[in-house]
Amino acid sequence: MPEICRFYGITIRMYFADHNPPHFHAYYGEHEAIIDLATLAVLAGSLPGRALGMVVEWAACHQDDLLNLWQRAQAGEKLEKLPPLD
Repeated sequence: MPEICRFYGITIRMYFADHNPPHFHAYYGEHEAIIDLATLAVLAGSLPGRALGMVVEWAACHQDDLLNLWQRAQAGEKLEKLPPLD
């Protein structure tokens, strides 16, 4: 599963040929959340409040890029990394 970004101890990854709906996985310590790309809502799992807030803020800034990466991942293409949250 390619890592597409890392910031403040949070790792963002996307699986190749993963199930719908389009989403990404966010990891923070022992926590994991699956985040819907369209709504930025948590589909499964959980993150501490502050970490989730940063993930949603980052994803809102890169929503179009994330959808493009999802399409590339579904096609088995290489995924480029996105810039971290400043």
